[in-house]
Amino acid sequence: MEAIFHEKQEGSLCAQHCLNALLQGSYLTPINLADIALRLDESEREHMAEAGVQSEDYMAFLRQPSSNMDDSGFFSIQVISEALKVWNLDLIPYSSQDPIAVTARGNPVEQCAFICNFKEHWLTIRKLGHQWFNLNSLLTGPELISDTFLAMFLAQLQQEGYSIFLITGELPNCEADQLLKITRAFQPIKPQLISDTDNAGSSDNSGKNPTQFIDEDALQRALAESREMLEAEDAELQRAMRLSMEGITGDSEEQTSDRVETAEEIRQRRLAYLASTDNPQAEDTGTQDMADDAMLQEALKMSMESA
Repeated sequence: MEAIFHEKQEGSLCAQHCLNALLQGSYLTPINLADIALRLDESEREHMAEAGVQSEDYMAFLRQPSSNMDDSGFFSIQVISEALKVWNLDLIPYSSQDPIAVTARGNPVEQCAFICNFKEHWLTIRKLGHQWFNLNSLLTGPELISDTFLAMFLAQLQQEGYSIFLITGELPNCEADQLLKITRAFQPIKPQLISDTDNAGSSDNSGKNPTQFIDEDALQRALAESREMLEAEDAELQRAMRLSMEGITGDSEEQTSDRVETAEEIRQRRLAYLASTDNPQAEDTGTQDMADDAMLQEALKMSMESA
């Protein structure tokens, strides 16, 4: 969206803003438009003088202010039309029976641009790339308009009293048009009226924060930070799962070690049992019994000999 040229309203210079938004560059200044208006005034004066410089119509014309500009910076449709001729661009009333206008009303998406006027305000609606934008200088920035909403938006402007003019001819090349032919614009937050943002900032004296409007760069940074946080949380989750798996494996190893130890204890008890059945102390006890029996037999034998 930054590639789109958009001038914010200054004074009553909406005609300048409208034309520069249409051409996508700082092509025209109030001085340029004032020069065109003066030439038109002079051409009109010469035309009125043809009836006689002493005629009432001519004298009344001289007393009237210029119809092509005023001190506030307003310029007429004649000035705008004359300025666009430099680029071989023409204006056709959108509601006229001109065949081009009839075709445009049936399928406005296929056109290149419109300029609209209500009282003393001018604004541009232009296609850039494959998308439409409302380049109203009263907005904080360009407003993306969907193809399906374009016809309804133009109809809404007509109901509000706007005069709409269709632009015909080839507009000059611009960076925004080339860029938006490659990648489509995305606008999650619509621009606000400049007057609304000024009121929001100046009327809140209660200590609350004024309304803030998020631009696309801030949104992209927020999305990037959100992705980083999600990646960090995912890494932490993976680490926790890995530790959990290691803990389960460790418990399994401990259980396996217990089973080996239990078998070892059984083997030790078995060896102890076998050792007890072949105890040297038991053998000594048997030998002693045999010696005692032999001594008893010897004593009986000696007793019988004495008798």
